[in-house]
Amino acid sequence: MTDHRHEYDQVDDFARLDVGREARQGMPEFVYAESKTPEQVGAILARMAARLGCALATRATPAHAEAARAVLAEAVYDPISRLIRVGAMPRLEGGLARVLAAGTSDLPVAEEAAGALDFLGNRVERLYDVGVAGLHRLLSHVDELADSDVLIVVAGMEGALPTLVGGLVDVPIVAVPTSVGYGASFGGLSALLGMLNSCAPGVSVVNIDNGLGAAAVAHRILRQLRKRHARF
Repeated sequence: MTDHRHEYDQVDDFARLDVGREARQGMPEFVYAESKTPEQVGAILARMAARLGCALATRATPAHAEAARAVLAEAVYDPISRLIRVGAMPRLEGGLARVLAAGTSDLPVAEEAAGALDFLGNRVERLYDVGVAGLHRLLSHVDELADSDVLIVVAGMEGALPTLVGGLVDVPIVAVPTSVGYGASFGGLSALLGMLNSCAPGVSVVNIDNGLGAAAVAHRILRQLRKRHARF
């Protein structure tokens, strides 16, 4: 029997697509558009869509989107998340991820996470502008947070929101620091260090502005929950 987990597909002389990644990891390879030419992104997305039936590019510009639509009429670009989406993975039963954003300025990163989770077939709900500067905005949603299977919590400035949420509920939390903030936030470093030093045990942290990385962690958590439910 052929093992497809380690297959790759050559695209011209600039890319080798890891078409076996879904079989190994439960999610396909994503296209990081930044620093790639529009033509490269279009060619890679077209090949991935042909091989896998769907594709997702992150950190894309309008120029990348235009090149993608030139070869894939069904390509959809969201300027907030900067995602180019071609189709989606099959919808998955069970499991709920909620994506929280401290402020409206954090939406590009939060929407990257939410959009990627939705592309992967997960049920996603959003809760935005619930930062610690107006604590009452969050506290009115505690029951919803507790009813989630995984939470992605996105915040800039001092990055306090994941710690606050981690002290309220027992749900797995993936914290995402953003580069939002004034000078002493150091491009998100203050938020990153604040989250890494969280006094709420069980808060995991991904890199600055890495909404996609948070979505990948949350997707794996949801996959494991579904596997366990399927056994019983």
